[in-house]
Amino acid sequence: MKIGLAQINTIVGDLTGNSDKILRAYRELVEAGAELVLTPELAVAGYPPRDLLFKSRFVADNEAALHRVAAEIGEVPALIGFVEKNPSERGRRFFNAAAWCENGEVRHIVRKCLLPTYDVFDEDRYFEPARETGLVTWKGKRIGITICEDVWNHPAVPTRRHYEVDPVGQLAAAGVDLVLNLSASPWHSGKKHMREHLLGEAASRCRCPLVYCNLVGGNDELIFDGHSKVMAADGSLLAGFKGFAEECRVVDTAGAATEPSPGYNQDDMGDIHDALVLGLRDYAHKSGFRSALIGLSGGIDSAVVAALAAKAFGPENVIGVSLPSSISSQHSRDDARILAENLGIRFETLPIADIVEAAGGALKDIFAGTALGVAEENIQARARGLLLMAVSNKFGALLLTTGNKSEVAVGYCTLYGDMAGGLAVISDLPKMQVYELARYMNRNGEVVPQNTIDKPPSAELRPDQKDEDSLPPYPVLDEILRLYVEEGKVSDEIIAAGFDEETVRDIVRKVDLNEYKRKQAAPGLKITPLAFGVGRRIPIVQKYVS
Repeated sequence: MKIGLAQINTIVGDLTGNSDKILRAYRELVEAGAELVLTPELAVAGYPPRDLLFKSRFVADNEAALHRVAAEIGEVPALIGFVEKNPSERGRRFFNAAAWCENGEVRHIVRKCLLPTYDVFDEDRYFEPARETGLVTWKGKRIGITICEDVWNHPAVPTRRHYEVDPVGQLAAAGVDLVLNLSASPWHSGKKHMREHLLGEAASRCRCPLVYCNLVGGNDELIFDGHSKVMAADGSLLAGFKGFAEECRVVDTAGAATEPSPGYNQDDMGDIHDALVLGLRDYAHKSGFRSALIGLSGGIDSAVVAALAAKAFGPENVIGVSLPSSISSQHSRDDARILAENLGIRFETLPIADIVEAAGGALKDIFAGTALGVAEENIQARARGLLLMAVSNKFGALLLTTGNKSEVAVGYCTLYGDMAGGLAVISDLPKMQVYELARYMNRNGEVVPQNTIDKPPSAELRPDQKDEDSLPPYPVLDEILRLYVEEGKVSDEIIAAGFDEETVRDIVRKVDLNEYKRKQAAPGLKITPLAFGVGRRIPIVQKYVS
């Protein structure tokens, strides 16, 4: 069967825009010879709609939009994701559903069985699970219809919910000729290979081809990578779609395997780069921003963020601002300027020495008799935040924060200073991966100045300051944080893995103490299995000693 996959980028709540995009993709695929068209999960509403579902008209409006789309569907059926109101008085008020549309009407509705409620997912808050897996008979073919999580009930999924229902097993027992899966599966590093393995096993269990159509695009902190695919009955890959870009293509499930689309098999750092560019571009453009603003310190973090912004917005729409203090090194000023020249972005210099001095004078009496310390250092960061926010307000540019995951984890950042901004672009990227990404950016010539990569990292809030004055070396810090934050290990387990006890307990204490900062941070783009965001819900006020 020739299946048309509409790997499209939808906007949450844009019912008209999403409907138009579905129809454009449908017509393109039908013209290309599709016998059946598949869209991503909740394509009409956008994913995830979250509490928009509780607005009085949202679900009804989404159903009306679906029927307007269905009226335009001809003899070639389309399977379209939408939110269905639960007709029963029992259970949750809605279903995560897919409509089989054909000849101007909705012929069948299939509902999602497995509702993920872990990490970034909270579907059990909104949806009622289906009692049985969807099965449609069409032109003599028995077609199993699943929605995203329905094919993820597998021991290889580390965050999986332990479901009692196994939709893939049900379809295998029923005997089907084809399995379709509408997905909105957010990306994180390493997920691509696990997903292909899981889908291949599902196809093998059902002994038939499996067609997986995934959403692409950024919605808030989530990045959907696309990478739609068609698996043969033996579990091998028949077709692989682009990552981090829209693609509409027809695949013949009875045909020979084809070369995957360009970028399908690129390395992990290439995926990280493309994911961050897509997440940044969509966060900004879907929110109405057309330009970006970055404070350029001359350090690695701001350099990488600026390079990502130049890709996402175009260099002509990016402003880089150097904000030197009286102790800023000349090499940092030079590195910031050279970076801006390499990227072709607008570059401005706004010294902060006078603002810092004025603040010191205003605080002189109340600070009298106290030692110089963090409070005085943070005046510099907050002076920079003040000026950057003023520029952002004046020109309508989205201010991007530049803190990485390692710094955000231990609180090595200043509230209302370097944390000021609308999006934390690399807040889920550990420090050593920031360096790796910079080297990736330089693979075809210098983008990030080599001196920025080579020099020891420093916040430059006091003379001769280095990050390692108050933090362990970043390779050590990053691994401790991975074990504690992402794997949930406690101190004793991390120490048993070979790390210094005093270092581990200090880092764990810092992570726990700085939860209040992270709760006030700008949203960040998720690229690891567990980010500081909606998927990690640690109380600010808690006393568990881990």
